[in-house]
Amino acid sequence: MIDHLSLQVRDVAASASFYDTVLAPLGGRRLLDFGETIGFGTKDPDFWIGPVATDNEDRAAREVHLAFTAPSRAAVQAFFDAAVGTGAEVLHAPRLWPEYHATYFGAFVRDPDGNNVEAVCHAPE
Repeated sequence: MIDHLSLQVRDVAASASFYDTVLAPLGGRRLLDFGETIGFGTKDPDFWIGPVATDNEDRAAREVHLAFTAPSRAAVQAFFDAAVGTGAEVLHAPRLWPEYHATYFGAFVRDPDGNNVEAVCHAPE
């Protein structure tokens, strides 16, 4: 249903570095780079970042939650380790979330703009 998603970020370089690092364990990488607008993906750029353009009083980006699919629980752990290595705030270390479903394995961190970023694997161990 979703073709692509774009986040507004305060510091494109800092966010690009964060996503370069945390998406690599999930098979994601920078596919297009237009300087201030960068597209990430596995085959096509379906996740984009760009500078804050919203015309709001404080010109601030607004928090969102986004979850990236991980091919395995090990990839969730690698995403988490990569995020922690960047200094990201930990929201939830990797674990099962049986309240979502029996094999939902996810980890949650904050990106440089305070967004809640998750890696999730739905497959059994």
